[in-house]
Amino acid sequence: MTIYAQILAGGKGTRMGNTAMPKQFLPLGNKPILIQTVEKFTLEDRFKAILVVCPADWLTHTKDLIRKYVTDPRVVVITGGSERNDTLMNGIAYIEKTFGLKDEDAVVTHDAVRLFITKRIIDDNITAVQKYAAVDTVVPAIDTIVRGKDNAIEEIPIREYMYQGQTPQSFNIKKLKAAFGQLTEAQKAILSDSCKICLLAGEEVHMVRGEVSNIKITTPYDLKIARAIVEKRVTI
Repeated sequence: MTIYAQILAGGKGTRMGNTAMPKQFLPLGNKPILIQTVEKFTLEDRFKAILVVCPADWLTHTKDLIRKYVTDPRVVVITGGSERNDTLMNGIAYIEKTFGLKDEDAVVTHDAVRLFITKRIIDDNITAVQKYAAVDTVVPAIDTIVRGKDNAIEEIPIREYMYQGQTPQSFNIKKLKAAFGQLTEAQKAILSDSCKICLLAGEEVHMVRGEVSNIKITTPYDLKIARAIVEKRVTI
């Protein structure tokens, strides 16, 4: 079984507001957010390659950052797609073209802006994806989840069954490819989560435990929280 990592850095960061660059390239402490995330994955020897998939307009910038901060030869920078799942599939296409694919090969995918990922979470994903076609990292929902439409509540699900999705999300590559190929264009247009690709194809998606600290930096408030965490670690 060959295992790959894919760092999804294709976002434009529109919810971050007026910034000079996409959020994954913003500095945090003494390094860009993306670099701190990539470094966590270079600590895992079981990855054959670590793909960083970025916007085409930022390809040169991303390569320059990797060259400056990362010495691991497994790290490769490639261009992403227009949407998250297009970016994911671009990475899969690169893996297949460069290394070939065996039936059991797997990929561990992660948001570039979740820099507080832990070794335990990565280990749990690798262990689970050896058994299941798809794996999602989750934490139990703390707040009550409300489903609504047009400013009206339609359902309040039982909270003990509700979880908040994080990343990594890990997949058997061939099964993910097959599932994505079965989607209609209408399904692809509204697909906001990669694990749903496998759910729609009838594959079981296994859950592994995330961490509350495994936050995704999406808004200016998230960036403030991340800075506070980094600053506290530096002073300890």
